[in-house]
Amino acid sequence: MLTPRTLPETTRALQTEMRDLAAWVPRQLLLDMDGDRAPFPRDFLAEAGARNLLGLRFDRRWGGRGLPWTAEMVALEEIGVLGTALPCLWSLVSIVGEAIHVFGTEEQKERFLKPMLAGTLPVAEGLTEPRGGSDFFGATTVARRQGDTFYLTGQKRFVVGAEGADLLLVYGRVDGLGDAKRSMTAFLVERGPGVKVHHVYGLMGNRGSGTGRLVFQDAPVPLANVLGGEAGIGRGTEVFHQMMIPERLTSAGGALGMARAALEVAARYADRRHAFGEKIRRFQGVNFKIADSLTLLDAARALNHGAAAAVDAGEDPGTVRRLVSEAKKFATESAWTIINHAMQILGGIGYTNVYPVERLLRDCRLITIWTGTNEIMNLLIQHEFYREFLSRREAGRDVEADAPGAEFTDEKVYGEPDPARS
Repeated sequence: MLTPRTLPETTRALQTEMRDLAAWVPRQLLLDMDGDRAPFPRDFLAEAGARNLLGLRFDRRWGGRGLPWTAEMVALEEIGVLGTALPCLWSLVSIVGEAIHVFGTEEQKERFLKPMLAGTLPVAEGLTEPRGGSDFFGATTVARRQGDTFYLTGQKRFVVGAEGADLLLVYGRVDGLGDAKRSMTAFLVERGPGVKVHHVYGLMGNRGSGTGRLVFQDAPVPLANVLGGEAGIGRGTEVFHQMMIPERLTSAGGALGMARAALEVAARYADRRHAFGEKIRRFQGVNFKIADSLTLLDAARALNHGAAAAVDAGEDPGTVRRLVSEAKKFATESAWTIINHAMQILGGIGYTNVYPVERLLRDCRLITIWTGTNEIMNLLIQHEFYREFLSRREAGRDVEADAPGAEFTDEKVYGEPDPARS
């Protein structure tokens, strides 16, 4: 379990700064965003940037703090108490910034990363397509090159920040370079000619984040805006795999903030509410839900920290992919369970807008879907496990031999493999 005493002093200080930022957010902003009356919260990003609380992991040269992932996970939990929309916009600087920080040219970092971290350049990421869903390589967005300009045509949907972002990280296939894996390229698209928002979605939760469908019709993108420049053409697949780390870890970290917020509301209510002459927290049906929620919260926090530490340590990419997928899946599903427990503890009043639990429940439902559904996480987890497990040389005790009938090898029948499925 992570406690204040187990955190480095710098991380504890960051935690306090993030709590102060969360406390600064005007209550009316949250109400207006959830009521679809505030389309995009530029002031929030500007405030976070002014406090030097955006892009924490990136080099100080560009305005970051050079902190590890383990510190950012603590920060994400603190901002996560606000729900999904504001933490997502906060995280987009970390997500899009990752691409520019790792793959961008020096000129791209100067032009884009610096103002992003200062909170003056809102960003978004165009990843999902109307027919693509989880199939990244099914993307049909195409970039046609003429000299040192690419003309981008296609659509991206479910783009958080589409309504307000001035810079868009967009994946598309470069015409003439072969299949999607060889031709996929990441473009830094500035809002301008050929870029339109065709639809802003009515969402169950995550409202006020300007989530919409972007349509590109021969949108001109100069070579200088190809992520990585000339050398970045065809490297979109590599960028995508790198980007799945911040995509999923930010979801995992923010989920815990929502879960903790709902749990604290429910725990306070259970200590105040009386029934049958007793505080309801005295009843097993209530206090067991509190206990289960705390256990899930602590377990998810520990898994998040372990996955973040593996990224910081430069572990094998397959191991990182598995741990990050586990963290995203377990944290988001745990948050969903915890917030549901909180609503059950509050009873009927929890289903109203008298308490924020109903909003947190609506917000939380999305995070088991985005950045790769949790079903996709399951596929990745078992795939990376088998890849590592089956290539591992056996060491230590052979526990299979500890069964009384282990020597009856004729009984260990596995069947014949189907060559067509091998």
